[in-house]
Amino acid sequence: MTEAEQLARDRHWLQVAIDLSRRCVPSRTAFSVGALIVDVNGNLLADGHSRETDLLVHAEESAIAKLESRGLGLGQATIYSSLEPCGVRRSRPRACADLILAAGIGRVVFALREPTLFAEGRGAERLMAAGVEVTELADLADQVRAIDAHLG
Repeated sequence: MTEAEQLARDRHWLQVAIDLSRRCVPSRTAFSVGALIVDVNGNLLADGHSRETDLLVHAEESAIAKLESRGLGLGQATIYSSLEPCGVRRSRPRACADLILAAGIGRVVFALREPTLFAEGRGAERLMAAGVEVTELADLADQVRAIDAHLG
C-alpha cells in the first residue's frame, strides 16, 4: 500500500471512530471517545465507545474486550481512537495504552492528544517507547474538541 493509500485509509477509519464517539452518553468527568480495531487488510474487527457497557469503560477498552475471546493475532492491526489512548487511569487498574500493548496491537492512529483536564496522559509516548507505530492526524482534532466542548 502506498503512503497516500494508507493516509486515505487512516483518515476514513479515524472519521468513523470520531462519528462513533457521538454515541457516548455525555459526561462531566470523562471524554467522549470512539475506537475501532481494523486488520491489515482494512477489515473492521471491533469497535467501542466510552461508557458503552458501563459508566467507566473507555472506548479502546471496549473494542479490545470484544476481541479477547477470539484469540486474534493483532500485531498488524491498527486501533483508531478519536482521542489519544490514556496513559494514566484513575477508574480502572490498567490504562488504555497498557491494554493496547497487552493485546499486541502494533499501530495506533488518533486525532487529538489527551487534554490534561483529568490526568496527564502521555499514552502516545508510552506506546512509542514500547515500539508501537503511532500516528496523529491533528487536522481532525477540531471535531473531537467540538464533541467534548461541554467540558470547557
